[in-house]
Amino acid sequence: MELGPFGIWGLAFTHGDRREAQDAAAELEELGYGTLWLGGSPGGNPSGDLVTAAELLAATRRVAVATGCVSIWEQPADRLAAAYHALPEHQRARLLVGLGVSHADFVDRYHRPYAALGSYLDELDAAAPPLPSSARIIGAHGPQMTRLGAARSVGVHPYLVDVAHTARARSDLGSRPLLAVEQTVILHTDPDSARSQARAMLVPYLELANYRGAWLRVGFTDEDLADGGSDQLIDALFIHGSPDKVAARLTEQQKAGADHLALQIATTDHRLFPRTAWRDLAAALF
Repeated sequence: MELGPFGIWGLAFTHGDRREAQDAAAELEELGYGTLWLGGSPGGNPSGDLVTAAELLAATRRVAVATGCVSIWEQPADRLAAAYHALPEHQRARLLVGLGVSHADFVDRYHRPYAALGSYLDELDAAAPPLPSSARIIGAHGPQMTRLGAARSVGVHPYLVDVAHTARARSDLGSRPLLAVEQTVILHTDPDSARSQARAMLVPYLELANYRGAWLRVGFTDEDLADGGSDQLIDALFIHGSPDKVAARLTEQQKAGADHLALQIATTDHRLFPRTAWRDLAAALF
């Protein structure tokens, strides 16, 4: 499966209008993006992930479609494998199933996430037929999860990380597994306005232990994580500026080891499709 160097990550694919999602998917393919990432589950319902993916696959001809990510706590592995194999073979050839352990804040039975993910992957392997490792990717931040992703899937898909994290993940993965990094982009040329928008988006994540741990591991401090995030944290996690400036900074992630960048355009409403921004960025990238 070829993801291409750049894809688009969007909550609108799962939370916005489904007809516009299909139209937007077809345009993104024409613009040159290689992968469409479904951010989150449709309406909070993970059983709809592959249904939504199938709709986008039907609306396109060549792009890959990836889930980013299905929570292992919300859908039994055998049911997910069955949903995958219910799709036509030509659609499965372009589908990458992203899996994640979510967060203790959202899951009542959250416990020993590393062991739980390993058991879930065992169940996917044991399903009849199995969901193959070549069709799955792991949402991972820590080194243990990253190495598990390398061993049991095509690789990992970290979210809201900086260049230093990407370099560490590349080292943990080795040279061959896929490192598909989500990168949030704000197309504002005024730094203060861009940082203000970034902080509004970042606030909910600052309370989540998995993200805090990832940022602290690469050298940020508790002070950086306070009061909506320091300028240093914001500028490391978010790329902001003109399309040309954003395109130039994306090369830093690639040099650090990212094989693919899933680009999320920050919006004030996750149901919106920022199509003008997608077009402007494509003009600078392709």
